[in-house]
Amino acid sequence: MAVTRQGYIRIRGAREHNLKDISLDIPRDSLVVITGVSGSGKSSLAFDTIYAEGQRRYVESLSPYARQFLEQMDKPEVDSIEGLSPAVSIAQRSPSKNPRSTVGTVTEIYDYLRVLFAKVGQIFCPRCHLEISSQTVQEMVDRIMALPQDTRLYILSPILEAHDLEALFKKLRRDGFTRVKVGHEVLSLEEAALIESIDAKGISIVVDRLVLKANVRSRLTDSIELALSLSGGKLLVDVLGGEEMFFTQSPICPGCGYPSPRLSPQLFSFNNPKGACEACAGMGIRKAFGVMETTTGAQHVDLPTEQPDSIPCDECDGSRLRKEALNVRVGGKNIHEICSLSLREAREFFATLELPPSQTVIVKRVVKEIGERLDFLISVGVDYLTLSRATATLSGGEAQRIRLATQIGANLAGVLYVLDEPTIGLHQRDNLKLLQNLKRLRDLGNTVIVVEHDRETIMAADQVIDMGPGAGAQGGDVVFQGSPLQLLEDEQSITGKYLSGKAGVSPPGSRRQGSGRFLVIEGASEHNLKDISVKIPLGTFTCITGVSGSGKSTLIYEILFPYLSRLLYGTKIKVGRVKEIRGMENIDKVINIDQSPIGRTPRSNPATYTGVFSHIRALFSQLPEARARGYKPARFSFNVRGGRCEVCKGEGLIKVEMHFLPDIWVTCEACEGRRYNRDTLEVRYRGYNIAQILDMTVEESYSFFERIPHVRKILHTLLEVGLGYVRLGQPATTLSGGEAQRIKLSKELSKRASGATLYLMDEPTTGLHFADIEKLIQVVNSLVDMGNT
Repeated sequence: MAVTRQGYIRIRGAREHNLKDISLDIPRDSLVVITGVSGSGKSSLAFDTIYAEGQRRYVESLSPYARQFLEQMDKPEVDSIEGLSPAVSIAQRSPSKNPRSTVGTVTEIYDYLRVLFAKVGQIFCPRCHLEISSQTVQEMVDRIMALPQDTRLYILSPILEAHDLEALFKKLRRDGFTRVKVGHEVLSLEEAALIESIDAKGISIVVDRLVLKANVRSRLTDSIELALSLSGGKLLVDVLGGEEMFFTQSPICPGCGYPSPRLSPQLFSFNNPKGACEACAGMGIRKAFGVMETTTGAQHVDLPTEQPDSIPCDECDGSRLRKEALNVRVGGKNIHEICSLSLREAREFFATLELPPSQTVIVKRVVKEIGERLDFLISVGVDYLTLSRATATLSGGEAQRIRLATQIGANLAGVLYVLDEPTIGLHQRDNLKLLQNLKRLRDLGNTVIVVEHDRETIMAADQVIDMGPGAGAQGGDVVFQGSPLQLLEDEQSITGKYLSGKAGVSPPGSRRQGSGRFLVIEGASEHNLKDISVKIPLGTFTCITGVSGSGKSTLIYEILFPYLSRLLYGTKIKVGRVKEIRGMENIDKVINIDQSPIGRTPRSNPATYTGVFSHIRALFSQLPEARARGYKPARFSFNVRGGRCEVCKGEGLIKVEMHFLPDIWVTCEACEGRRYNRDTLEVRYRGYNIAQILDMTVEESYSFFERIPHVRKILHTLLEVGLGYVRLGQPATTLSGGEAQRIKLSKELSKRASGATLYLMDEPTTGLHFADIEKLIQVVNSLVDMGNT
């Protein structure tokens, strides 16, 4: 069925993950926000159903040869989807960990810079720093004719090397030359031959003597051409009573004869042998062992040393490039200096860049492309980044916004864009810029679907889809679909209640004063921190905020956390520049609860990470059936031989490689996807085997294990942080960063608190609905109420 523009994406019978056979029509060429509590099915609808099917259909339209190079997606559980466009996902995935990848390379701005420098770069000598340039005969003639009338001058051809001067002088005499210049004197060939220990490099052949008149241009041209032919393209003009002028047809230094390399884009690439610094192979860093000392109050402390630090390469000073590339400039700066500017400063540099008219014509399009791409990056709120910033150091939100800027710059129409919480990591100031860009994508004729909890984004949407009503098994339905204003009036929507003010996260009635003790950071100056000092009150809930790139993460995760980790645990994490940190004697533990995954493989899951699975396996090993068979707790692990299914090695799935088609994961026939062998599954607790336990949600298992205090306590902490919908055996690879962080938080909650612990959390509300944030704040407050910070 043909779908016209301004039509709908029609979804019928979507059952992916927890979606409950839902059907809905989503308007095309609109900005649509899908919201709802965590685990309600937002990503299942947006990414696992709509995007997956759009991407799958596009890839299937390609040839079998092309398909083998592309990631192909499984067909989602849905009866039908009509009106789909080719789909682009801009998700919150981790940025590239390739150490050679930078903001400049991923946005292709660096590629344009390399072309710019190759075409119009000014070359300078790395030894004497004089400009190296080459001229045509016509340019040389014009320069000399520009001297005042009646100027007297010698046209000289420099001799660069001669092994036998006597033979050279004989040849010159034979060719009709009579004079040479030796040092500052012009001598006849006979006089020059009498000088002992003469250096050929100090000799120039006198080709002609001229007095500048209007009618000497033709003779001057002939003399210059002759001088150039004798010296291999070099010319000296001795202006009597003035300065000597040096010209060359090939680029070499006028001061020391240093030959300039031929300019090409490869010379400016740190990923190409022609441009990469040889000492560090274009990495810009080398490993070194550092020593760190500090004081705490009157007490001298040696922090653990012998830590391999990555420090800038001595040869290239961290620029990654060889000196030949760094001695080429455009607008007075080399390519590394431009890449070290913030994106906003780089934009100003190119806006004011002045080039000669002949060069402007050559690189007009290149400069325009660079300027437009910088504008797009600035418009999505990452103007503080530099082009040389390694992508491995970017947050997921920064990487997502860079990809968004790249898509805006592509100016495509008729595309379906699916974004995952693009406001993550953005200060409110930058939200407006981001929303303008999402609307810009829509106005180009694209459909933009955004999974989001942010109030401003929801209210800016053309249409809102609210999933719910709860999480996991309680979610998967469309609670509301309509305009943002209609959502505010909807009585069924939890989101609508929070947006309208009928429900809300209430501020506390009074603020804690703390224990009276402080952690004092003095002289923090890593990255953009300007030698700042900070006092953090202990025994309180302290929030560190500021616009993107203001230095929040640098202060906490590059200075405070590494400093305390080395002191308390002897770790070897690099510590950012700081004079000292005082008050550490009041802390016995520092715990970083970040958003990194709880495991890199599907074998890791909430049950194994929190330790609740150890208690459950111990419980199963104590059952009469297990004791009769001699089963130990290890028998109930799917990671070791014994109890697991050996056909799928405890995975529950078997991968079938299909060559140019996508790999297929099929359910293991031997264990029917349950991971365990038949004998292990015969042991049951209250009618459930170990595989059925792992398939329960946290909420279901909390009720199920009500008589087992150790298990119930850990499950209670998972419920407290709003993860009741997560399945105990859910693979770690399918958990979001926010979910992983809350699992880590629940693990800490289940431990016995000392009351002197410092907990560090990086944007813990990431990916959380208003209702979930309320739960999280209660958890954080319970930690502080025990005396922790």
